[in-house]
Amino acid sequence: MAAAASAITPSRTPRLPRRVGPTAGGGGGGGAEAGGGRWWGRRRRGLLRAVQRHLRPPRGDPRREAKDARLRGAPLPARHMWPSLIAKCKEGGADVIETYIFWNGHEPAKGQYYFEGRFDIVKFAKLVAAEGLFLFLRIGPYACAEWNFGGFPVWLRDIPGIEFRTDNEPYKAEMQSFVTKIVNIMKEEKLYSWQGGPIILQQIENEYGNIQDRYGQAGKRYMLWAAQMALALDTGVPWVMCRQTDAPEQILDTCNAFYCDGFKPNSYNKPTIWTEDWDGWYADWGEPLPHRPAQDSAFAVARFYQRGGSLQNYYMYFGGTNFERTAGGPRQITSYDYDAPIDEYGILRQPKWGHLKDLHAAIKLCEPALIAVDGSPQYVKLGPMQEAHVYSSGKIHTNGSISENGQICSAFLANIDEHKYVSVWIFGKSYSLPPWSVSILPDCENVAFNTARVGTQTSVFTVESGSPSYSSRHKPRTLSLIGGPYLSSTWWTSKEPIGKWGEGSFAAQGILEHLNVTKDISDYLSYTMSVNISDEDVTYWNSKGVLPSLTIDQIRDVARVFVNGKLAGSKVGHWVSLNQPVQLVQGPNELTLFSEIVGLQNYGAFLEKDGAGFRGQVKLTGLSNGDIDFTNSLWTYQIGLKGEFSRIYSPENQGYAKWSSMQNDDTQTPFTWFKTMFDAPEGNDPVAIGLGSMGKGQAWVNGHLIGRYWSIVAPESGCPSSCNYAGTYGDSKCRSNCGMATQSWYHIPREWLQESGNLLVLLEETGGDPSQISLQVHYTKTICSKISETYYPPLSSWSRASNSRATLNTVAPELHLQCDEGHVISKIIFASYGTPSGGCQNFSVGNCHASTTLDLVTEACVGNNKCSISVTNDVFGDPCRKVVKDLAVEAECSPPLATEEPRDDM
Repeated sequence: MAAAASAITPSRTPRLPRRVGPTAGGGGGGGAEAGGGRWWGRRRRGLLRAVQRHLRPPRGDPRREAKDARLRGAPLPARHMWPSLIAKCKEGGADVIETYIFWNGHEPAKGQYYFEGRFDIVKFAKLVAAEGLFLFLRIGPYACAEWNFGGFPVWLRDIPGIEFRTDNEPYKAEMQSFVTKIVNIMKEEKLYSWQGGPIILQQIENEYGNIQDRYGQAGKRYMLWAAQMALALDTGVPWVMCRQTDAPEQILDTCNAFYCDGFKPNSYNKPTIWTEDWDGWYADWGEPLPHRPAQDSAFAVARFYQRGGSLQNYYMYFGGTNFERTAGGPRQITSYDYDAPIDEYGILRQPKWGHLKDLHAAIKLCEPALIAVDGSPQYVKLGPMQEAHVYSSGKIHTNGSISENGQICSAFLANIDEHKYVSVWIFGKSYSLPPWSVSILPDCENVAFNTARVGTQTSVFTVESGSPSYSSRHKPRTLSLIGGPYLSSTWWTSKEPIGKWGEGSFAAQGILEHLNVTKDISDYLSYTMSVNISDEDVTYWNSKGVLPSLTIDQIRDVARVFVNGKLAGSKVGHWVSLNQPVQLVQGPNELTLFSEIVGLQNYGAFLEKDGAGFRGQVKLTGLSNGDIDFTNSLWTYQIGLKGEFSRIYSPENQGYAKWSSMQNDDTQTPFTWFKTMFDAPEGNDPVAIGLGSMGKGQAWVNGHLIGRYWSIVAPESGCPSSCNYAGTYGDSKCRSNCGMATQSWYHIPREWLQESGNLLVLLEETGGDPSQISLQVHYTKTICSKISETYYPPLSSWSRASNSRATLNTVAPELHLQCDEGHVISKIIFASYGTPSGGCQNFSVGNCHASTTLDLVTEACVGNNKCSISVTNDVFGDPCRKVVKDLAVEAECSPPLATEEPRDDM
């Protein structure tokens, strides 16, 4: 089955009716509220101690330094990417990797299990452990995750009497069987923490609280059953139910949202856990691309820990690609880039990755103070929308300096105002807080990090459709290109027959539900019948100057109408009506209705009832003697496409289709197969294929299905020319890519390619121009940074004294630049120390400028993968006294072969 080779991505969550937003506490009550979820106080016993044992590494283990055990969501993409991705998560400050277990991937047919390739969860878990990280296993087995059918296998809906996710015996039996299977594998492989493995947490169900009321009392009974079933498996580590406010005492209820600083678990004995921190959002075909600014993501995380959070997971830290037909529905794109800190191709998205890395380092500097608090931190109201939370080993007098106090102390200062800079007074000093920001003071004196002040580099790589990095659509940028602009000048075509083509076709009375027929082995199902048209009808239409229409009450996702083998028209939508004029001739006419799925529903109650295809009546209207109802007529059904079932996309099956050389003047017709051969780009950089010149279809490389492609264009409106990070984020804020195809570029994993002779096969549904397809390598081309001499010292200059107090060795701020792994800085495009203006790719020299800047930066950086430069007069001299100076640099990255002999890194 094709589905068995699909990529795994962990959970995300669809649009939800309730959000937990950032709020400012008030007075003493605010302090109690902010610290109520802290789980390391001495008063919490029982289950709490069991949780703590598994969340904390043993004494002496360096991982114990990470009190907060932050998690980063990670999927199971193409396997060759796993080690690099896990390493980048760790480098970014992760302590734990979170991943989903997809039921439909691991049990593609009832009782037939698959744990190979990209579904080798044991291999993945061992790689996580080898990096010294923990694992959070979200078994579910319902996932959502913008994944096809939410992770449910389609065969599940065919079990007699079954109802999903409720007190239903057939469903509970299958769910228990699968969850037990996964747990037993983890035990057998000794992957639980008490066995020496990495698994410290696991999840049963997923956001059931959002829909539980739809099932009445049966929903409540099911939830309690799921909890007890999971506990009875005796895994030895805690179970989580996210967004389940009525979770039993032995189960940890957690938060999923854009903000969770106001979240409280349903028991004083439970830690405050943020299972899904949505640092981006998914994209639908025909919609703009969401983007969440790095400053707001950092603000949300800092507020969570400021107000008592224990453990937090980014959803997503790496989004990846939904290869094959694993993308969910309705109509979610193949890319699952998600604006994540690591992009779809495995490259660091800057500044988001670097800014969050600095945040994590700053929070970890506060660890001794965070765990020293018994109960709640001290709460200090600093203004109408400003507040401080102070963590210390004893009572702190916040009105004066604490430098001589001797206590362990860390503080978070927050400004919730969306518009104003505010100066606040605490610890005998004044601190300036940007709007919508949190400052972190590991020693209750010096600011190590502010969420609104970005000190990491900006990287410019793919920002066109399919990779939701924020940009104005008026300034599109493209992938860096090595090689020629087009993939191939030689193409072959093969025509796909419409309607009945033979194998697997059958006749049945009435309109059958799409999924009941196909069992999701294909996106496609055709319904064909013969319609006899009289001479009177033709005369009637000619005299009126009208055409008859084919009407369907409801269709989902794409419906196409063919008359005598020719496309009459199409309709796109989710359970919308179709009214298509058709050109019929006297005598018999072959009418074919073509139903296409673009991802099965992945969220909501009663998923088993959603289905696909057509609903209601199917009629031919506008005849001389009235309408004809075809709803209960005899239809011939054909599952899938002939080329699909002949596997003509595989190198070994090329003889199963009649291929013809495509000429430049060939007219492209719907449902045509295209193929060509191509060589892989040199090097190891990720590969992307541009399919913007095509219409809609699917693409295979060497027999591997990249996924669906669709060059549907997003609306012209809805994308601002700039994005303000401040203020509550929602998925419609800071969108980009308006007026362009939602996705044009598609990831081809390197492990699918050979040096030469690669086969690309496309199924094109609507017509396109394959000669315009390009193949490009994806890497960071341009890197920029701008740092003030008043910026904070590098976080590496902080250390801990013998009493665990955080201490700062005062040094100058530093500007850091780094290319992708295997690339070097080949050229400095711009460098100025003084008063440069503008932003990345738009810097200009100001009135104050040190003339030596370019030479000094070139000497320090060119030929190296990374470099760091102190932002101080000691390096550049003082070009203008008594003026605050900035260092701005724009550099170009290239593969090593394109540069001079590289020097050693600084």
